[in-house]
Amino acid sequence: MARAFIAQCALDRLLVLPTGQAWHKATQPLSPAHHRVAMAGLAFDGLPHTTVDPRETRRAGPSFTIDTLEALQAENPGAQWFLLMGADQWARFATWHRWRDIASTATIVVADRPNHSGDELSKSLQNTWPADAGAAHAVPLQWQPRPLSSTLVRSHIEGAAGQAHRAWPMVPPAVARYISQHQLYTSTTP
Repeated sequence: MARAFIAQCALDRLLVLPTGQAWHKATQPLSPAHHRVAMAGLAFDGLPHTTVDPRETRRAGPSFTIDTLEALQAENPGAQWFLLMGADQWARFATWHRWRDIASTATIVVADRPNHSGDELSKSLQNTWPADAGAAHAVPLQWQPRPLSSTLVRSHIEGAAGQAHRAWPMVPPAVARYISQHQLYTSTTP
């Protein structure tokens, strides 16, 4: 997905931002931030022009995308911004904190999930973009979706009594080793 995003948007740099305190997942506990940052570093290691940026994990209180975008804009005046999100988040985008400001700051690029056609997503983007969003727009990511999700990876590990090697086909081997070493996604997760 990251490679498709970089190519389609002709990105000079890809920033991967593990979330801090996810306001929209208040009922779901997240793995500790330092583990998520470390796993992101391992997962994206070797992808040219890609940086894992931990700023959201260091921010007190809820992580809001607009706060991150405004900070990045201040650091990089004149840069053009693209925000990649999944179709599941796109469906809830109008509930995001200051979503109109996000939409006017960045081009939204939406990655579809498996079992949907690209045509369906394109129609959804055209038909659901709020009329009052102004000149902002969303575009579909041109890629071949894979049947993967963080929920699926966690459930495979949990179902295998914490045997992270079960996740190897789904995550890079270095990430699977990290999960195993730190006993993540088990009942004994630190």
